[in-house]
Amino acid sequence: MISFTHIKSLQIAALAAVVLSGCAADAVHTQASATKAPAYYVSEFEVTDPEGIKPYSAQVDSTFKPFGGYYFVRGGQVNSLEGEPGKRIVMIAFPSLEQAQAWYDSPAYRAIRPIRFKSAKSRVYIVEGAPLVPEHVLR
Repeated sequence: MISFTHIKSLQIAALAAVVLSGCAADAVHTQASATKAPAYYVSEFEVTDPEGIKPYSAQVDSTFKPFGGYYFVRGGQVNSLEGEPGKRIVMIAFPSLEQAQAWYDSPAYRAIRPIRFKSAKSRVYIVEGAPLVPEHVLR
């Protein structure tokens, strides 16, 4: 016959196993996430119509936040070391190249892009970054 104390010990052992396996799964997920490469939307631009760009500036944040995007660089001083600097540089970081592209192609961003086209001269691209934690660090 199994005692109440024995059943309690088995329950505690089972609970501990579940918790520990969850921790291990989280560690594996964290390691995989840490090595995934982020991506950056880079825009070098010169505003040609300061009033015309205002609606774009007021709305753009709300279009990229649902895709995990956030400003990495937003204007600020540029010290050109070689070549001509852009008038203004904006970089938006995303968790992945796929997320960055999904944002750029989204209906919300597509709707405001023409405002930027009319109000600024720009060069825009998405670039994949290096993994957040290099693999050799995780070994």
